[in-house]
Amino acid sequence: MIATAVCLLAPPALAVLGSFKPANMLYDADPLPVRPTLANYRVAITDFPIGQLIGSTFVVAAGVMTLQLAVATLAAYAIVRFRTRAGNLLLLGGTAAILVPAQALLVPQFLMISHLGWLNSYTGLIVPQLSGAGVALVLLRQHVRDIPASLIEAAVLDGASSWRTLRHVVLPLLRPALAAVGTLVFINTWNEYLWPLIATPGGSPGTIQTGLALFLNAEGANPGPLLAAATVSALPVLIGYLFTARRVTGAFMHSGIG
Repeated sequence: MIATAVCLLAPPALAVLGSFKPANMLYDADPLPVRPTLANYRVAITDFPIGQLIGSTFVVAAGVMTLQLAVATLAAYAIVRFRTRAGNLLLLGGTAAILVPAQALLVPQFLMISHLGWLNSYTGLIVPQLSGAGVALVLLRQHVRDIPASLIEAAVLDGASSWRTLRHVVLPLLRPALAAVGTLVFINTWNEYLWPLIATPGGSPGTIQTGLALFLNAEGANPGPLLAAATVSALPVLIGYLFTARRVTGAFMHSGIG
């Protein structure tokens, strides 16, 4: 495990160290910045719209997270609460959807947003990514199933409707799981590159991943600012994950698919 951790952490660590190196020392054998400088970060912040790209990416990631959590929560509650054959088929379909590569859906999704006029829009970036809600459905369904049936039965005996039971009984108990699954969806969406590249051929609204690719073309001879921009773009999700790491790990272990 230690060897695996070193292999996984070495590339980002070298990237962060390289972001503090001047251009003439970037390819030195010594990985440590002998004369550290913030010049690369000044270029990344002043000469590149990194703040705008991070803001756009946050809107897209938050939108996808909210949409997937809403659909997956309702579906998971319906599957567990009503136990119908249709619910079992829905769960089977959600599980099968996890096995379908996202790249296999690019063509029909692109045709869909083209016909709907959603190209170069937040709607076109957010709505098609609902196809990735299978993981959220499987995770949340497991957590809903583990809620004691006596609590739901007590709410029903008190005259609560299905909606009130969901709102006042199920959702409060699901908050840790919702936080964990939401964090997972948010990070995956933040790191998405291929779909934003296809859904926004005009380049607007851009996301941080497609923006870094354009930055590479503009600063190909000097990758120092690119490393600085990549480091800055990773900070929001890194900080967010540090606060929810235990919940994310617990959600996968509790569901049995970690």
